[in-house]
Amino acid sequence: MSSGLVNSYLNKKVCIITVDGRTLVGTLISVDMSTNVFLQRAVERVIRSPDDDEPSAEIELGTHMIRGDTVCLVGLVDEPLDASIDWTKVKGATIGTTKH
Repeated sequence: MSSGLVNSYLNKKVCIITVDGRTLVGTLISVDMSTNVFLQRAVERVIRSPDDDEPSAEIELGTHMIRGDTVCLVGLVDEPLDASIDWTKVKGATIGTTKH
């Protein structure tokens, strides 16, 4: 990630996908891609498969650190769209690991 791009994401709501397939959403408060990424008001979204009767879940994590070498993707969140989605009703396939 370039420093200009990182600075434009600071203090904004982002979605992070990790190499092990976790989906984390929160406000980006600090980043050093060689070490750690910090999210404030972080939530992990656990999306269940369509054949799973259990609803998907959002697990509140508070301020959360993610090791920089486990970050696969960082993207800005469209907050009005995000707020309009009932994440407990979202179903989908598991994102596989990118570790080999």
